[in-house]
Amino acid sequence: MDHTRRKFIRIGGLSTIAGLSGIGLAFTSCQDNDPIVIDENNNLNITGVSIPSSLDVKQGETITLTGKGFKMGDRIKLTSTLDSSITYSSEVTAINNGTVTFTVPDGLTTGNYQLNVIRGTKDLLLGAMLLNLTADINIPDIAGMTVKGQVYSDGEGIPGVVVSDGYEVTVTDEQGVYYLPSQKRIGFVFISIPANYEVTNSGKAPQFFKRLSNNTTTVEQKDFSLIKVDNENHVVIPLADWHLANRNNDLQQFTGTVLPDVNTTIDQYAADGTKVYLLTLGDMTWETYWYGNGFGLNEYLPYMNMLNSPVFNVMGNHDNDPYYSNNWDAENKYREVIGPTYYSFNLGKVHYVVLDDVEYINTGGSVGNVGDRNYNTIITPDQIEWLKKDLAAITDKSTPIVVAMHTPLYRKPTLDSNGNQENSHALDNGSTLINCLKDFSSVNVLSGHTHVNYRVEEEENLMEHNTAAICATWWWTGRSGYANNHICKDGSPGGYSIWKMNGKDIQWRYKGIGYEEDYQFRSYDLNRVHITAAAFAPGTTEEKLAPYAGPYSQKNVNNEVLINVWGYDSQWQIEVTENSNKLNVTRVNTKDPLHIVSYDALRLNAGATPTGAFATNDTAHLFKVTASAPDTTIEIKVTDRFGKVYTENMERPKSFSLHMS
Repeated sequence: MDHTRRKFIRIGGLSTIAGLSGIGLAFTSCQDNDPIVIDENNNLNITGVSIPSSLDVKQGETITLTGKGFKMGDRIKLTSTLDSSITYSSEVTAINNGTVTFTVPDGLTTGNYQLNVIRGTKDLLLGAMLLNLTADINIPDIAGMTVKGQVYSDGEGIPGVVVSDGYEVTVTDEQGVYYLPSQKRIGFVFISIPANYEVTNSGKAPQFFKRLSNNTTTVEQKDFSLIKVDNENHVVIPLADWHLANRNNDLQQFTGTVLPDVNTTIDQYAADGTKVYLLTLGDMTWETYWYGNGFGLNEYLPYMNMLNSPVFNVMGNHDNDPYYSNNWDAENKYREVIGPTYYSFNLGKVHYVVLDDVEYINTGGSVGNVGDRNYNTIITPDQIEWLKKDLAAITDKSTPIVVAMHTPLYRKPTLDSNGNQENSHALDNGSTLINCLKDFSSVNVLSGHTHVNYRVEEEENLMEHNTAAICATWWWTGRSGYANNHICKDGSPGGYSIWKMNGKDIQWRYKGIGYEEDYQFRSYDLNRVHITAAAFAPGTTEEKLAPYAGPYSQKNVNNEVLINVWGYDSQWQIEVTENSNKLNVTRVNTKDPLHIVSYDALRLNAGATPTGAFATNDTAHLFKVTASAPDTTIEIKVTDRFGKVYTENMERPKSFSLHMS
């Protein structure tokens, strides 16, 4: 065969091999959506092959596929798409009326496989499919139990797996069997994926749930097949606040800037076999534009599927249907397109809990009319009761708990008159959530919503990490004709966090899109930061700009340096020296000047008033020092809580511009 001529055509959701007349392959992979390439020359004259995307099989059974041109003596070779060293082989056992049959190879495990037909020295790629090795067990009905099933892998039941319908919680027995007395109120049964297993994906969304009818008199059997993996050490990447809405050329910014950056990070960590997972943290869409721009949750899915790792989704306030003023009805589209709004799963030694902490009110909303889109930030009582049951199944209270939700537990911190951080609850029943988690020694809460970075360590066992936005300032600063940068309201670069889990050891840091991971702060020579309309917004007036420019509307000659450390928490250290003399570092709560000129000034320049929620706000991860002169070089050393050191040799004067770093 000529192994140099290759051609691939993708039509809708089907993958079709060019050059093989009559062969139409429809397949997906639970790990990888990259197209499979086939040699154009088909010297075996095999045609009409149809391969399903997945197939349930049992040891000793046969597999029959549609296809013509096969011959007795042909061998079917199965190669794992995750590890090409794992192969199985089976001889064709029957050919009949356009079908070919072969036996399930001994020792086959559940997974995605590439299928090749081998005839002598010739080798033809047929396609790929998920082969799911099923269990063979009879599960009798039990009175009062309306949902039953088995959780298994490679045909063997898995004991101790937590199963829930969102209200009731149970655990599988020694054979992996479970029963639930479900009222089927949320329409799902789901598992808390156990450590060192994965489920298959739909696109990139893990299918840890099964849909239920609303008939409580019918017993439904829902089985879960799991794939064995090693995720003891893994990486989780939280991606907060996408706000894809087909406006501000957001789709182009996402595919051209954000997507390559995230996928490069995924590939970097996955290169040595480390499992990488993504967590969205809510507001993937923007309900204001669901109907006007024709971009909602269904339209979000293709962009999610461009990512190179499985994606666990979290519901945000903007992921509710704005045509409904009832919280349950407003969430229905999310349940229909994405799945459960709260659930849990395990990766390695870490237990993850996804919560829905938005109660959508949407005053005035009705079919055909977008309401006020108002909401409460609260975890509903039913969800709290489910959470208690879910956590009760974890007997080892040293298990690290990661809670992911959209709106934060704590408000953005402020500073008191002595420069000490002040914290207060943002979640209406924040104390209730904290109390649910009090028995665990290590709890990290991941949230989004604010489009800024901050961390709160109010409780001894709990730390909140509010993560700045993928969309930065709602895609404004990178919009065509604007600043051509990607910056959040607090001056953080738009970006995401990277969490490295090594058993129970956890490390994290924030990564700005378009920057290396070591880019952890930005410094300003305030002598050079003078924000005027003439310099940054000639289309407006000094009078209109001054309130937004704040302290930077006046020229500064105090030789001050401002340092923005977006990943800052109480364990970070900021040290600054000038001519080997250590300068006094003061934490301040003020505005980042680069965001002012990147958003506020340019909106005024365009004749528009900056949107209040988008405007530059005070942030408490800023630090000031005063140098002895305007032209000295200062050394900035920032050390994070894990001992990583980031430095800048800051030569002054340092210019101030839209593209500074």
